[in-house]
Amino acid sequence: MKSKVIATAVVFFVAGGATAEEEALVTFKAMTPETALRLAQTALQDCRDKGFQTAVAVVDRFGTLQVLLRDRYAGPHTPETARRKAWTAVSFRTDTRAMVELTGPGKEAAGVRFVEDAMMVGGGVPVTAAGSIVGGIGVSGAPSGEADDGCARTGIDDVQGDLDF
Repeated sequence: MKSKVIATAVVFFVAGGATAEEEALVTFKAMTPETALRLAQTALQDCRDKGFQTAVAVVDRFGTLQVLLRDRYAGPHTPETARRKAWTAVSFRTDTRAMVELTGPGKEAAGVRFVEDAMMVGGGVPVTAAGSIVGGIGVSGAPSGEADDGCARTGIDDVQGDLDF
């Protein structure tokens, strides 16, 4: 009898405690295109103000591209690199500067560097609202990942007040 109770408890726990009353669909918040554009424009302008020619990508919570801006003299690699940084930040739910350290040689998570589209270089940052990821931003073209990250965070700071709900 005891093992039957434990097995029932395990099944209930694994099922997540779902009840018949729970909804079959989920709802979530997403950035509007206008918010995503403002986020990208602010990050791009911050990089310009610092003398950097960059590309900025904003993806939604699922990693789908919403906005892509490339400054006139940014390198040809920067749009794709920015998109991949934003995608990585959303996919791995952490900023890409942290991922550089977490996935370095000899680290347990080093293998994720081989995931297609993953870009373990600073400049990708998740965008959150009320503790949930609503998108990601990636910046590429500044002299370092740290500088790319700084421009991305300036963009986030500009829209954060509109995102908090």
